[in-house]
Amino acid sequence: MAIPINKEELISAIEINYDKLHVELEDIPVELVHSKTLEGHAKGTKMSVSDLVAYLIGWGELVLKWNRKISNGEEVDFPETGYKWNELGQLASKFYGDYENLNFNSRLSKLEKTKDEILKLIGRTTNSDLYEKPWYNKWTQGRMIQLNTSSPFRNARNRLRKWKKLNDEN
Repeated sequence: MAIPINKEELISAIEINYDKLHVELEDIPVELVHSKTLEGHAKGTKMSVSDLVAYLIGWGELVLKWNRKISNGEEVDFPETGYKWNELGQLASKFYGDYENLNFNSRLSKLEKTKDEILKLIGRTTNSDLYEKPWYNKWTQGRMIQLNTSSPFRNARNRLRKWKKLNDEN
């Protein structure tokens, strides 16, 4: 799928990639969701399927936070307060911990809710605001949303498919 260049394509990319990811997630046996057998987000680490879902929730929540702060005229510490862009492995670990008290099904529900809130945000935003002006450095708002929603959804699906093949779970 090409990189979205307008509001409609962004919505479609998020919905399509989320739906494909959801199909992969829903047939994973519950006894495997906490097994740390997936390649982690930091080099040389392992994570669980449940951690992967926490990671996706974390980035979705950041997208919502960034937009809320900018709408309120507040400054945003990109990517997150206390983290720099070259510390994304540590940020991933933070996300795993942020949602450790949620069971797997609750994480799946939270991921869907976060995705739905992002789609509502996009729905309230004009195409011009999403794609015709810089929002963070050189990046448009639409591109920043895409980089932290539909692209990670696609990447997560690919990781899961590879993991399932290696574990004979397909």
